[in-house]
Amino acid sequence: MKNKFKKIVSNLIWKQTKYLLVLPAIVFIVFFLGYPIIYGIYLSFTDFSLLKPGIFNFVGFSNYLKMFFKDELFWLSFKHSVTLTGSAVAMQYILGLGFALSLNQKLPGIGFFRSFSMITWVIPIAATVVLFRWLVTPNYGLINIIFLRLGLPQLNTYWFGSIEWAPFLIIIMHVWRNFPFYGVAILASMQAIPEVLYEAAKIDGASKFQSFLHITLPGIRYTSAIMIILHIIFTFNNFDFVFLSTGGGPVFATEVLPTHVYTQSWLYYSLGYAASIGVVMMVILSLFTFISLVVSNKK
Repeated sequence: MKNKFKKIVSNLIWKQTKYLLVLPAIVFIVFFLGYPIIYGIYLSFTDFSLLKPGIFNFVGFSNYLKMFFKDELFWLSFKHSVTLTGSAVAMQYILGLGFALSLNQKLPGIGFFRSFSMITWVIPIAATVVLFRWLVTPNYGLINIIFLRLGLPQLNTYWFGSIEWAPFLIIIMHVWRNFPFYGVAILASMQAIPEVLYEAAKIDGASKFQSFLHITLPGIRYTSAIMIILHIIFTFNNFDFVFLSTGGGPVFATEVLPTHVYTQSWLYYSLGYAASIGVVMMVILSLFTFISLVVSNKK
């Protein structure tokens, strides 16, 4: 009877201990994640402005109606965000897959190359932007010097100031920085595929392309899905590359939703309207993540 009582008490203590162990995480989520989200949603239904601090009124769906039916720059920013995200993530994955296949070869010195393959990813974004801005600086940038040496002075220009080329350069910066991370992650997934599968395929007469198509791609499918989902979220939300390189210009050619939120918040001081744009971004990414995970789990 005494042992049974001790067991009951021990079980009760363990159950309480489990809750205590997860309590710090719950507190963190509630105060550092939950509260800002709830407060942001609340602000999106007000006319809160830094020009009149402490005085704001509930305006219902006015901010959302303005966003969808009156703010043409919102739709332009949305279009640019979707284009940037789709183009950058697609190029990152394709180059990352090719990079992983290269790193997976058994060649002399490949280990040394793997060690330095992530260097572009660990460079700070600000440093990456400075590097690319220098590359396209007229007369002094490496790219423009090459054009001058080739006898093409008409191409000696500041490429970030071009409506046609500035969006493309921002995509290139995203790809240049992130594709090695794809490569390393996919490489780890490739090396987890049992070698016996490739040996069996070879015995059955399968070509290297067939082995890649029917063994490698299914083997890296889960890692690929996670990488693509995460980088779509990161790229769609990314503010640094655009703000530091063009600020959304020239003539709104590179304006994306994060810079539009910044403009509404800190140039026009319309925090209520900026919060409504942020809420729409959150809903879009939440729906995308939910649908992607459901489809991925079913497959």
